[in-house]
Amino acid sequence: MEEVLKQLFEMVIIPFLFVLLIVPLIKKVAVHVGAMDIPNERKVHTKPMPRLGGIAIYLGFLLGYMIYGTHSSQMNSILIGSFIILLTGIVDDIKPLKAQHKFIGQFVAACILVFYGNFVMQEVSAFGIVLQFGAFSEIITLFFIVGCINCMNLIDGLDGLAAGISSIYFLTVGIIAVMQGKFGLDFILTFVMLGSTLGFLVHNFHPASIFMGDSGSMFLGFIIATISLLGFKNVTMSSFIIPLLILAVPILDTLFAIMRRTLKGESISTPDKFHIHHQLLNRNFSQRQTVLIIYAINLLFAFASIVYVLEDAVLGYVIYGILLVIIGIFVAKTNVIFDHKKKKSFFKKNKE
Repeated sequence: MEEVLKQLFEMVIIPFLFVLLIVPLIKKVAVHVGAMDIPNERKVHTKPMPRLGGIAIYLGFLLGYMIYGTHSSQMNSILIGSFIILLTGIVDDIKPLKAQHKFIGQFVAACILVFYGNFVMQEVSAFGIVLQFGAFSEIITLFFIVGCINCMNLIDGLDGLAAGISSIYFLTVGIIAVMQGKFGLDFILTFVMLGSTLGFLVHNFHPASIFMGDSGSMFLGFIIATISLLGFKNVTMSSFIIPLLILAVPILDTLFAIMRRTLKGESISTPDKFHIHHQLLNRNFSQRQTVLIIYAINLLFAFASIVYVLEDAVLGYVIYGILLVIIGIFVAKTNVIFDHKKKKSFFKKNKE
């Protein structure tokens, strides 16, 4: 076990230091090629910020793989798919793409994982319920991968938010893998990505000096989906749903955005300022406070996942239930789905 912990430490610290040191160079590249995030009425930052931070995270991932990874067709599919995602994100960071064009890159990368890497969900076991997908397995897996990519892309709205949530995910999955004695490809990817993401977070936490851009948020979503599927195939997790519950905040934020925009008759890709982090900012929390609150919620979901998998499933259910009630109250009290101000004005007009 001592040898495992030593290797684990190395898998985290080497990508961490590499990304920490390479980010200043990436900043200069971003400025040189014009990959700048310009403030507007929808954004929170007030001055132009360099993007392309995802390149640094990706290079940290590559370094970790070269040192600790092993060659396989599965790993080939991850490398090819992640490069397509990164390339799509880089183009978007320099000159914003239309949503449908980004989707093409996401879909192609997902297809490589599914049809070349054979990442396919045949069935899912969660909380004692078994769902078998049969002929729809590939389609559902593609939907899952693209969904994870867009969840992380949508949540990336404040300094350190996407990087912090991803770090919590990698740490939680890593703890569960170690405790269960599972040391496959997902174990290596998890700790290499933890180091890479934390190295970037040093530069990205408020006040950030660089953004990860779509190159980073989409890459993180792609790797998170990959690790979830690896854990499912190698039975690293006792149930597939656990990795998703660790990502409860970005997943719920995406679902809320879809519901909100559908109710308004808008396209689900229409950007707005009604995400969970915007609602907290509207409650007069600072950027740093808002991010720390979301971290805390995510850590509670992560804790519930660890308890459910390793200790007491019933207690895990209870913690999940409490957290979902809190989120339900949050939804009722904010405009994350329904615009309460419009409702009030509507009723006021009717009374008059």
